Amino acid sequence: MEYRVEALAAAAGVRVDTLRFYQSRGLLPAPRKRGRVGIYSEEHLARLKQIRQRRREGFSLAQIQRLLSPEQSDTPQLLEALTRERVGERTFTRAELAAEAGIPPALVGAMEAAGLVEPLQVGGEQRFGESELEMARIGLALLDSGLPMQVLLQQAVEHARHIQKLCDVAIDLFDEHVRKREGDPVDDAAVTAAFQQMLPGVTRLVALHFQRTLVNRALNRLRGKREHEALQAALSATENARLEVEVGWR
Repeated sequence: MEYRVEALAAAAGVRVDTLRFYQSRGLLPAPRKRGRVGIYSEEHLARLKQIRQRRREGFSLAQIQRLLSPEQSDTPQLLEALTRERVGERTFTRAELAAEAGIPPALVGAMEAAGLVEPLQVGGEQRFGESELEMARIGLALLDSGLPMQVLLQQAVEHARHIQKLCDVAIDLFDEHVRKREGDPVDDAAVTAAFQQMLPGVTRLVALHFQRTLVNRALNRLRGKREHEALQAALSATENARLEVEVGWR
């Protein structure tokens, strides 16, 4: 069956400008031309439906572009691994997430609006994964320590923006040096196993670097102000503290 752009958008349940945006990002192949009119096919419709499904599952457009790439046969296993890590064993409605974390539903809404948590489409409704629950609990603990909510949200949004860029670079490196190594045969299980093995190490590396940088800069500021008692307390705390970063493969 053939479609013009308006008919294809209607069949896929998206806006025309959304369809064109996907096409500009390389997610959707260009149509063939009949004169000056673009003609789309059933393959385009199937691709649009795949994109919408992955978006409902919480994947970014950059991740979707890689997952839908025809170059590799490891996509199904890697997709399953990514989804399992993204969701965890349980999912929660917005109200359930708020109740489990002990926070007002409005705070969950604020976190979602800021892009800090992303719901998934599960069984026709929006649900959140276990990682969102842990993030909400940690955020509540930070608020209890005296940090203003608005300031904390602003800092979290800025941090998320930098982390997204860093993660895109990390994914590119994984694709180039692990998933698409020139001359090596593609082994679905090996690629997925490599991802599973590397994720905890990379996560811990980033967390340790952040902790070390935070502690060093805090100590330097205290030294500059010559606040000896505060400095000694901070030194004692960092000497006794042990950073625990656990990324269990579910």
